[in-house]
Amino acid sequence: MPTEEELFQAVQALLADGPEFPAPEERARLREAAGVTPAALARTLRTTLQTVKNWESGHSEPRPPRRAPYLALLEGWAKKYPAPRTAGAPAVGSPAPSAPAVGASEIPSEQPAAAAVPRPSTIRPTSAPRRPASAARKVPVKSAAAGADPRFANGPLAVITVEDGAVAAYCVGGLVLDVPATSLPALVEWTLAEGRLGAPRLDGSGRDADPLLVLTPAALDYYGLPVELTDEERLAGRLPADHKAIAQIEAAEWQLTRRGLGPWARIYRPAQGGRRLCVQLCIPSWKALDVRSWGHAAELPPAELARVLGLYASRVITPRGSTAVTGLELMTALHPPTRASAADAEGRRHSVHNPGSLGKDPMDPPPCEAVDGHPVLADLPRFHVRGPEERVFEEAFDWARELTDAECMAPHLVGIDVNLAFGAGANGAVVGLATPPVHVTRPAFDPAVPGSWLVDLSHVDLSRVLVGKKWTQLKGELLPSPFTPTGETPTGPAWYATPTVAYAVELGYQVSPIEAWLRPDAGRYLDAWYKRLRDAYVATMADLGVGEKLTPAEYLAAMDGYKHRDPEAAIVLDAIKGTVKFGLGKLREKARGGNWRPGQPWPALARPTWRPDIRDTVISRTRTGMHRKMVALAAATGRYPVAVLSDCAVYAAHGPSPLDVLPYTAVGKTIPGSFRIGVSPGMVKHEGTRTPLWAEQLREQTQDPLLNLARYIKTGGTTGPDTGE
Repeated sequence: MPTEEELFQAVQALLADGPEFPAPEERARLREAAGVTPAALARTLRTTLQTVKNWESGHSEPRPPRRAPYLALLEGWAKKYPAPRTAGAPAVGSPAPSAPAVGASEIPSEQPAAAAVPRPSTIRPTSAPRRPASAARKVPVKSAAAGADPRFANGPLAVITVEDGAVAAYCVGGLVLDVPATSLPALVEWTLAEGRLGAPRLDGSGRDADPLLVLTPAALDYYGLPVELTDEERLAGRLPADHKAIAQIEAAEWQLTRRGLGPWARIYRPAQGGRRLCVQLCIPSWKALDVRSWGHAAELPPAELARVLGLYASRVITPRGSTAVTGLELMTALHPPTRASAADAEGRRHSVHNPGSLGKDPMDPPPCEAVDGHPVLADLPRFHVRGPEERVFEEAFDWARELTDAECMAPHLVGIDVNLAFGAGANGAVVGLATPPVHVTRPAFDPAVPGSWLVDLSHVDLSRVLVGKKWTQLKGELLPSPFTPTGETPTGPAWYATPTVAYAVELGYQVSPIEAWLRPDAGRYLDAWYKRLRDAYVATMADLGVGEKLTPAEYLAAMDGYKHRDPEAAIVLDAIKGTVKFGLGKLREKARGGNWRPGQPWPALARPTWRPDIRDTVISRTRTGMHRKMVALAAATGRYPVAVLSDCAVYAAHGPSPLDVLPYTAVGKTIPGSFRIGVSPGMVKHEGTRTPLWAEQLREQTQDPLLNLARYIKTGGTTGPDTGE
């Protein structure tokens, strides 16, 4: 038997429907015929310009209290400005008992039309806890684009705000929806029942992306949430469990994940009939959007914020948390841990391991790959410091040297920076998958097998190396060692990831590993991840006016001020970079929190994506790839870097441009195997130009004769932030 509330809602729905509205295009024609602008109509009806545009494009339908006044206005206009009739066509806007016609000159600028038009009475029971659901309204749905999923016709997310006391949802593409929900649980229910928000899965074995609601400060206040967290709540990362909003959620039989109600929260119910019931919240004023990745996105108006997050969601994935969390989630979305089996004899399918994935179970690392404090190291003395012979230490370059006399005489120091360097390092990387590593002693080195190797590389002499299968003499003292982040030559056996050892062999030197932890079950797990992020990066750079087919000179010119051409796209670009960098870092997330003690597990260890070996492989490939290009340039031109930081190298040059460092022929060819100028990941851009005098003054100022100039080549001073670029 229906409840009283359900019956009242049905009655309200009938009242809300009322007389049928003219078609959207007719609404626009009538307004234009009356000489009224969309902005004037929006002011009269006390709504937003975007809402009026949505009414006239069919994206949404008017709701009370604006529905009846707007209908009366349209009917009055229809009498005054009938549509031109064609042979056999009925008149537009059949007569109806309406208010007197209202002309353009009669629309007040400060007073709503409802004051001049009688408002029909409605039945609103005082016992109804919330306004009628908008599903009761007959809303024409914008036809989905070819190939689009009609379940998610309104896009992956909405920015929820409150305007003139009414809740509005700003979606992608300029769409604005009226939201009837008066409580947080009702908002969740509206989203799942009527919002048509979300995104389809990226892999057939994965799951669709949950709808994302971004709550503005106005929405937080409307739904009884604090606009900002207290210091205590910020440190805890969530509201206290006894907050009234959480009580509301639980009373409505919704649940929060262990993350609680924090900057990124999930509100869900157990799946029903295979349908997932989950909505994710993003609360920018609670610091959900880290400025390192999202810049000033949290300060954008709702429409602009919806565009930024929507563009990111369409090219990468709907944000699931920080860019670090989203980077990991993207890996899993592209390679889900399980898939459906073939049907058994009874026609049933089962969840089985998905080949090529990391599986669904966490994996302990071997001791050499574990970070300090990991449970596998619990037996070590408390203050024991492990050296390179006990642990893998694959990190990016942080190396610098003194300038030679000839370099001091050069007029310029030019910095070049590798685009999306760690993403390029992930491309083609062979990594271990779901099977634990195997320990072997005295193994023969195999560059095709990922793992960690204890081997002595101190005999590799950079003064004589193979370059393109040809022995070449170099000034080895002017190059960093490729085997250590500091660029110092190793002094004995140390643990290295497979690509580092393989590079020693590539340089022409034999290796004899002492022991190894190997992963024969391997694959190119990150290739799809790289491709999606690479495509997102290149497409966003194109939005900023920097295309793939530019010549080196054209590319450098296009990069001048490129972020100012579309500041919102520039925010998306930085978020894509953060997804690469911080997502890879999340593979080796360390323990956090004051209650943790060495030897105890921490939450990240429960993830199958806690895989420091994969991070080691990518960083090893990135660092050795950088070194390979520096060696090729040195062999061909005699130019050597004076400083290297991660993916940025600084060279002395006779001109201020990267073209003065990297020689190009008239047909655009450069040195094989060296740096190339361009937009694609792995190619380089201009990072900055200074002078040797600047370098010496900076080093004297900091009293550091080996200060890494690559860290400051962009900003020019030691006060600039280290952006990791």
